[in-house]
Amino acid sequence: MSEASAARSPVGIRLASGQGRWVLMTAVLGSGMAMLDSTVVNVALPTIGRDLQAGLGVLQWTVSAYMLTLASLILLGGSLGDLYGRRRVFVIGVVWFAAASLLCGLAPNAGVLIAARALQGVGGALLTPGSLALMQAVFRPDDRARAVGAWSGLGGVAAAVGPFLGGWLVDGPGWRWVFFVNVPLAAVCVPVALRHVPETRERGARERRGFDLPGAVLGALALAGVTYALIAAPDRGASPAVIVPAVIGLLLGAAFVQVERRRPDPMLPPEIFAIRQFTAVNAVTVCVYAAFGGFFFLSVLQLQVVAGYSALEAGTALLPTTVLMLLLSARSGELGQRIGPRIPLTVGPVLCAAGMLLMTRVGAHASYPTEVLPALVVLGIGMVTLVAPLTSTVLAAVDVDRAGLASGINNAAARAASLVAVAALPLLAGMGPEAYRSPDVFAAAFRRAMPLCAGILLVGALIAWLTVRSDALRAEPEPCHPECQYHCGVSAPPLDPGETRDPSAGRPDEGRPAGGQDTHARPHRPPPHPFTGGGEP
Repeated sequence: MSEASAARSPVGIRLASGQGRWVLMTAVLGSGMAMLDSTVVNVALPTIGRDLQAGLGVLQWTVSAYMLTLASLILLGGSLGDLYGRRRVFVIGVVWFAAASLLCGLAPNAGVLIAARALQGVGGALLTPGSLALMQAVFRPDDRARAVGAWSGLGGVAAAVGPFLGGWLVDGPGWRWVFFVNVPLAAVCVPVALRHVPETRERGARERRGFDLPGAVLGALALAGVTYALIAAPDRGASPAVIVPAVIGLLLGAAFVQVERRRPDPMLPPEIFAIRQFTAVNAVTVCVYAAFGGFFFLSVLQLQVVAGYSALEAGTALLPTTVLMLLLSARSGELGQRIGPRIPLTVGPVLCAAGMLLMTRVGAHASYPTEVLPALVVLGIGMVTLVAPLTSTVLAAVDVDRAGLASGINNAAARAASLVAVAALPLLAGMGPEAYRSPDVFAAAFRRAMPLCAGILLVGALIAWLTVRSDALRAEPEPCHPECQYHCGVSAPPLDPGETRDPSAGRPDEGRPAGGQDTHARPHRPPPHPFTGGGEP
């Protein structure tokens, strides 16, 4: 199928067909790169610090530089795919990600590594939304749920393998191979995508949307200024080198809000936050993923620096949380549908908080079965309880035309929260630049950090109890504006006087049969993975 014909007409590929399997393989390989990277790098951090003779700030930036560009640009990445072709942007993202990964592996010093990680995040922002968008665009409506289910399951396998693979690579050929492993994956993914995946784009997107480059730049610079200040503060204190970036970041954040309010085509439409349930669940998301981001960053260091685990042992130690997510997430989603999301979104964070508090028992030569495993099992049960209902409630809060936007905003919120937590938690826990070199110093700071993470989770539980409706998964989504049913300035242009619009207009991929009955009322999307957040890996 040519690019032109794919852009003009709906694409209907069967999952059981040969081409359908190739499309699924492409999406899994692309998202698997990002999934692996998000889990293997944390395991390598202590070794990276020792090899590059770097302080804790460099380890924070190794994680934060990637999350910074990814969180800032992921909404823009999805829009670029709609505008210029989903396959094209996806392939560019895969190639970009692989090239940046190669640069990470070859980095001679910490500065080059951090810059390469930021470039990796740009590639991730292009390929991450594209992996799911490819399937939503090319598969027939009645095959999409199965395709996304298979994609989600195989992505979960990548998440489960990630910590083990990262530990094995670090203890074996070295930490640089944590990044080199992305290159052969890209070498397989790109030719398969170019040969077997048809090009698609949103019909009329060029006429309806612009390119919100000012919003993307302002958002990235605002996050960068605040992140830099938080990471630099333990070493430099309340100096101009810390205060000035913090103030600039806050001012740029205010400018970002104003630009998004005034642009006709914002990447983050302010009016969607007028939907009370959507805003409430995103507030819970921020609390939950801030705690997760801080926990997984510090716990891997705790296991290696304090408990004396090898990189492989530390990576393997975290597997129970991922295994529980793989086994029980579907049932958790069904439970949330049956009893409503309010209870799961309240109980889940409380269980996660209990698991993090149990981790404070982990000290020197900690026993895995009696000290580490119980904490991770409780944490994993809490994650299973809340993650699937969280994503379902976000999507249920908006109408189907804005489901992709809602998922993208929730994804970006989760990643931004994790980014800020990784930057701020060491400062709040009193970790100096050399803290991870001393087991006693790091252990004391870790015991101060875990109650902070638990407290953030309890705030999220309280927000959920007070604001999330028990019928949120059954109620009709709130309109963006009382006077408009199909237009909110996000999904389509306003109607001209006297004009009417079929609510399915502009959605050629939704596959409405003759008679006008929608066979695919709401796109199926998987729950976010705890290491990455959002509705996609």
